[in-house]
Amino acid sequence: MPFNISLVRVDNRLVHGQILEAWLPFTGASSIIIPNDSLASDMFRETVMRMALPRDIELYTWSLNDFQKLHQLAQDQNRKVLILFADIQDAFKAYEKGFLFTTLNIGNVHSDPSVISCSPSVFLNEEDIGLLVQLSRGKGVRIDIRRVPKEKPADFRPILKHYSD
Repeated sequence: MPFNISLVRVDNRLVHGQILEAWLPFTGASSIIIPNDSLASDMFRETVMRMALPRDIELYTWSLNDFQKLHQLAQDQNRKVLILFADIQDAFKAYEKGFLFTTLNIGNVHSDPSVISCSPSVFLNEEDIGLLVQLSRGKGVRIDIRRVPKEKPADFRPILKHYSD
């Protein structure tokens, strides 16, 4: 990988208490990068998120199409980075565009219509499951379903077995 990634996470809330109080200290990340088309063009939402962060944590928002710039940015800064995706579709698109990761943490997803509950905070629809199966089986990405670092990850294997090709 071109830069030091501490965590790649899907959480539809993006910057919130679990990120600030649990994941940032656990990972040692000093930068958060959010590749998301709607956030990249919404200065108000971005400003609100920046206000929630401690001064020593950098926040970068980019469109998915500009995702290549993230590689160079993080490499130049030589900082630990936490990557936050708003949904599984964005994480999958980024992977397909060349942002390769070995583990994907799923923290909070509420997809409509949900067909399966993997944990108290993860409800997946058919598309989500299909993309995670492709990442897990086809790409070798480990799926880590948990809200906070101290929580035991939910087992994704039964979902893989149930949704086998």
